[in-house]
Amino acid sequence: MTAITHCHLYLCTPDRPDLATFVAACIAGGVDIVQLRDKHLEARPLLERAAVVRAVCADAGVPFILNDRPDLALEAGADGVHVGQDDAPVALARRILGADAIIGLSTHGPADLAAAMAMAIGSGPGGLSYISAGPVEPTPTKPGRPGTGLDYLTQATATAMAATAMPVFVTGGVTPEKIPLLAGAGARHFVVVRYLTESADPRASARALRDAIDEAIA
Repeated sequence: MTAITHCHLYLCTPDRPDLATFVAACIAGGVDIVQLRDKHLEARPLLERAAVVRAVCADAGVPFILNDRPDLALEAGADGVHVGQDDAPVALARRILGADAIIGLSTHGPADLAAAMAMAIGSGPGGLSYISAGPVEPTPTKPGRPGTGLDYLTQATATAMAATAMPVFVTGGVTPEKIPLLAGAGARHFVVVRYLTESADPRASARALRDAIDEAIA
């Protein structure tokens, strides 16, 4: 399985009827980490859909992350969990999932960043594997949340690199055209939702993103 520090194109997707083929196409195009994030499914159907994504990711050697629920991530056999500021505490997620799991945390500003930096990367209670920073611009996937702008992205990437070398995944409106600007602000890891989930050709769209990332961070 790819180490989180080497993951650069992060697909975050809700459930959809073609979930297996969609995720496989995105991976074929260059996605190297996948999160299932569905705010509407109850626990049992979410576990069933998680099993679908886990199988595709396992075949490709790509980490599979479940959103919000470390207990369900454990049951689903996910490689880790991503939690928000109002979700289960990072320390609890680490205790549930163990030392080798990937634990990610959303951050939206300097106060969130300072708290995240107090949680060391890797194993042990409270250990964080990565953070996300954003959304850089407002996005329908985070209704009501204002954009953080590029300054916070620059602060988050510089702080994380200096303190822990923890990967920072930028969120919010990532497209191939915007990747050079985001990379110029410090981004090396990118979360994508709509550019892939709304694409008529997710493999080609993922390839366009991956090519832009590879060029920008070379």
